[in-house]
Amino acid sequence: MKVAITGATGFVGRALVQRLNQQGDSLVLFSRDRARAERCFPRSAFPNLSIVGYEPTAAGDWQQAIAGCDGVVNLAGAPIAEGRWTTARKQEILDSRQLGTRRIVEAIAAANPKPTVLVNSSAIGFYGPSETATFTEASSAGQGFLAQVCQAWEAEAQAVTAQQTRLVILRTGIVLGDGGALGKMLPVFRAFAGGPLGTGQQWFSWIHLIDVVNLIERSLKDPSFSGVYNATAPKPVRMGELCQVLGSLLNRPSWLPVPAFALDLLLGEAAQVVLEGQCVLPDRAQQAGFQFDYGDLSAALRAIV
Repeated sequence: MKVAITGATGFVGRALVQRLNQQGDSLVLFSRDRARAERCFPRSAFPNLSIVGYEPTAAGDWQQAIAGCDGVVNLAGAPIAEGRWTTARKQEILDSRQLGTRRIVEAIAAANPKPTVLVNSSAIGFYGPSETATFTEASSAGQGFLAQVCQAWEAEAQAVTAQQTRLVILRTGIVLGDGGALGKMLPVFRAFAGGPLGTGQQWFSWIHLIDVVNLIERSLKDPSFSGVYNATAPKPVRMGELCQVLGSLLNRPSWLPVPAFALDLLLGEAAQVVLEGQCVLPDRAQQAGFQFDYGDLSAALRAIV
């Protein structure tokens, strides 16, 4: 396939580019920082890859590069868990997803020939937080800022179906791999300072990086995949269990909790990303016969650390 990708230099994007390159696919990467993308993906290792500079929220000549691509993977979005949610920061988080997706859909509408599939990222924040409910793809949207962002994000992607382009939306959980959220936790545990965040009772719906990439590739290449899928492992855990397993694997204590008030002081409203969670199950992926390489947290963490 010839695949266009946004967010390619991010945690998931880099792994996806590596996989598709190994499969022999031709790739078109859209990046706000071409120099960084060229460092990540040198021509010697990625001969079938081209890089297009773009501004995600603005229309431009970059949109013409969508024409002739078989599929598009839209992973772009401003980081959610970095820094306080000021009014300006919240607007950036929303615009990068809502307007960024709108520009991709516009490019697909204008393309000739058009891509046959758009794989659009979303997040399990769609469901809102809960310590008691269990969510599947059939569950309604929740409340709060992140739920509103996800609804606006997905609504923009839905417009592509008017172009007879197949749409797959992946509501992704916390991705575990060499980097990302786990990359921030490991140094703390190795310094004997690890422990649950807040009460430790909040749900942690996770997925291994390899399984996310597998789901994206399946979504691109399997025409039976369509609609919304929860990109989460089938066995979510509580935050306290995650910390206990991680501490055991590292032979480090995991009893030192980080109190909620400390995170509130540091991150403000953004602290809800780690203090609140939801129990999300991948019903549709499993019904489609998708096999998780890492369905168990202990096996996933052992493979990583």
